[in-house]
Amino acid sequence: LKAGADERTTAAAVAIEADIDDLLRQFDAMLRLAEIENDASLSRRGQVDLAELAARVADAYRPDIESSGRRLEVALAPAQAEGEADLLALAIANLIENALRHTPLGARIIVSTGLAAGRPMVRVADNGAGIPAEQRDAVLQRFIRLEAGRTRPGFGLGLAIVAAIAKRHGARLELGDAAPGLSVTLTV
Repeated sequence: LKAGADERTTAAAVAIEADIDDLLRQFDAMLRLAEIENDASLSRRGQVDLAELAARVADAYRPDIESSGRRLEVALAPAQAEGEADLLALAIANLIENALRHTPLGARIIVSTGLAAGRPMVRVADNGAGIPAEQRDAVLQRFIRLEAGRTRPGFGLGLAIVAAIAKRHGARLELGDAAPGLSVTLTV
């Protein structure tokens, strides 16, 4: 009997530790979002090569994407922007994580850069289920998760952080239909 009790205690402790880790990650994301929205003193604006930045972020995620049974494609054209490289990298990372989290096995995730109407842009698209047009504005708000995503890990902050980064840069953020899937374009 004692061995069974020890196993239950260990399992409970592991579950509690996982819950605490989730809470700490959520708290960290909330603090980061507040910092992006409210602390202009941290601004380190300069010239950013979006193609080089997107390549680095995509390469960092490539092992996770490929080991998860998804495929990463990168199509980079020159795109020089004025902005904060660390925040733009965070936006790209959040978009890639979102695609990784919400696409099925075998999905394709495409990271691209270039110019849109003469302005630098970065796009992350996938061929997953996408987001219905009537829900696209809602998912940019804090803690909003669509019904289909509620069974997956996450806090509903990733796209809110991307939206805050776009606002801080005076950029346009557009969620569109990748036919099938989702296309998210950040035009700086």
